[in-house]
Amino acid sequence: MLRAVAEVNLAAIERNVTLLRARLRPGTAICVVVKANGYGHGAVQAARAAQTAGATTIAVATAGEAAQLRQQGISGPILILGAISQEELPLAVQARAEICVWDERFVASVAALDGMTAIHVKLDSGMGRLGTRDAEKALAIVGTVIAEPNLHLAGVTTHFATADGDQDFVNTQLRAFEPFVSVVREVAPDVVVHAANSGATLWSQASHFDMVRCGIAAYGGDPMNQDPHPLGLEPALALRSYVAAVKPIGPGESAGYGRQFIAEHKTWLATVPIGYGDGFRRGLTNNCEVLIGGHRYLLVGTVSMDNITVDIGPDPHVAVGDVVTLIGVDGNERQTAEQLARRLDTINYEVLCGISDRVPRRYHRDGVPVA
Repeated sequence: MLRAVAEVNLAAIERNVTLLRARLRPGTAICVVVKANGYGHGAVQAARAAQTAGATTIAVATAGEAAQLRQQGISGPILILGAISQEELPLAVQARAEICVWDERFVASVAALDGMTAIHVKLDSGMGRLGTRDAEKALAIVGTVIAEPNLHLAGVTTHFATADGDQDFVNTQLRAFEPFVSVVREVAPDVVVHAANSGATLWSQASHFDMVRCGIAAYGGDPMNQDPHPLGLEPALALRSYVAAVKPIGPGESAGYGRQFIAEHKTWLATVPIGYGDGFRRGLTNNCEVLIGGHRYLLVGTVSMDNITVDIGPDPHVAVGDVVTLIGVDGNERQTAEQLARRLDTINYEVLCGISDRVPRRYHRDGVPVA
């Protein structure tokens, strides 16, 4: 038995991508984002599942992530969404990645390299991070890319700041983006226009354009950090450990660093060998439940690097070796990444991406193991 494992259902990723495709405007393609190790699920395996379900493009954040996918046999378009330094640029081009640009000098650096590189010009319509806010400058870059023999204008893009909440600002960003798109289409009618992330894909068909970029929703997460099930999304990852020890505790006795739990009455504790070294955050100290045998039990005491303790009650029906579910389904109970995120005052993205490399990923399709 492994001390901790993340079980990833590739069939769930495939079903989520299929569901998202069904929500698209006719003619719109889907790009699935597998940055940050596929949001903790495994980038290569997630990319393969997404492509099986009809994703036409895979997106990452870094040149290294693009190179890893190529080395593992991922074919088809790979789009790097993030910033690329001059040092990383050759690696991106060697990986035959498509890259986002917003600076004339950087475009010149790309054009100076051997081989044809696909370029996506980014307009900052309100996110305030990468991209140029100046539409005229973005149009000038479009012209430069078209004129360069080593460059191909593959796309134009923007990114929404509030697609998981403020739809009015999504519309504000669309109003800033659409005139730019109209001018670009006049000179490059085959350009791929893309703006929508998971939230916009679900709630703003006007933002779909030629392609959407889905990250968290492809893994069965709710972009609003509420509950994926009403959306028809299926969480693909379950995080599990096991009961390593069971022992009684009496009034006044404590468990864990700092004595953050002191028993008020006789009860029993189960020790579970998972902790913040595995990405199960310390902020869940006395602030979480786990599932054992289809029942919920309180996590008590400090979450340490390698262990947690759970109050299993004065008359426990829990034994050493029992499976402990921290994210996922156990009998009629379930615990989602969204529920943990709200306890931590964060979002499901961070919970999933934070599962460390120390936790092995085991892949299956609806219970059938995948090598």
